[in-house]
Order: sequence, then C-alpha cells, then structure tokens
Amino acid sequence: MPAKPPAAPPTAARRLMTVAAVTLIAAAAPATVAYAIPSATVSPTAVAPGGRVALNVAGCGTQVARVTSTAFGEARLTPGNQTAASLIGNTTVYNNATPGAHRVVFECGGPGGERVTLSLQVTTGAARGGTGGSIGSMSPGQIALGSALTVGALGAGVWVMRRRAAAS
Repeated sequence: MPAKPPAAPPTAARRLMTVAAVTLIAAAAPATVAYAIPSATVSPTAVAPGGRVALNVAGCGTQVARVTSTAFGEARLTPGNQTAASLIGNTTVYNNATPGAHRVVFECGGPGGERVTLSLQVTTGAARGGTGGSIGSMSPGQIALGSALTVGALGAGVWVMRRRAAAS
C-alpha cells in the first residue's frame, strides 16, 4: 500500500505560521538598521595637551575614515585587520591646545561621508606619564604598611636561610 502524502496544515495553522514568520522578520529588521549607523569613541575623553588619544569608529562600511578636530588636526583610521568591523587609529593632542571642549568629527570614507561628532575635553596641565594612576591614590599609611610587610618578608627569608645554613 503506498504511503499517503502528508495532509496540508489546516488554514488556522497556516495563518499562525505566516503571522509568526512576519513577526520574526519585523523584529529582526530594526536590529539590522541600528547596526548600520556608525558609532565612534575617543579614549580617554579628557586629556592634557601633548597626550595621546585612541580613536575608533564602527559601522562605516568602508576601509578608511578621517577624523578632524581643533585639538589635534587630522587623523586617518584604518582597519585593525582584514576582517575588522571597526576602524582604529590614534593621535597626539597639540601641545598648545586650548583647555576646554573640542569637537571631534569622524567621517566614514573621508570628506563627504557619513559623520559622527563627539567631544574631547582638553584639561589644563602637562600630559601625565609614569604609572598610569596605578599608585596615584595611595595614602602614606598604605605605603608604610606595604613597606613594613616587605621588610618583614625579607627578614623572615634571611632568618630561614641562616637557620638552614646552621643546620647543615
């Protein structure tokens, strides 16, 4: 006996599947549109004259972007690698940049491309170097405690080594 072909789903089930498919497509559409809008970052957002900033823009759909600002002039961004979705670069803020807010304009593909505008705060004073803030917030008490622990550990090490030498 030949097998019967599967019966067509009832009309109500077909309508329900159609509504589910349309809903799924409609829900996914805004996510793809939102991803197509470029987004940019400047890091750090506040920097002293002479300091360096990292620039990043994602969603351009191009292999190059131009960034301009009165704080540093012009910089070109390129992909970090062939499959990168974002363009990266860095630049140095002018040594004589005036303190205050400076516009940073990202242009996808160069002049005339899609734009994203951010703000960079130039602070007063010289660019900070050194430890990058890793010990800048230590109090004198914390420094004294750390020093005492270090001296104690060294003293214990010397005591153990001398004791081993005397036992031999």
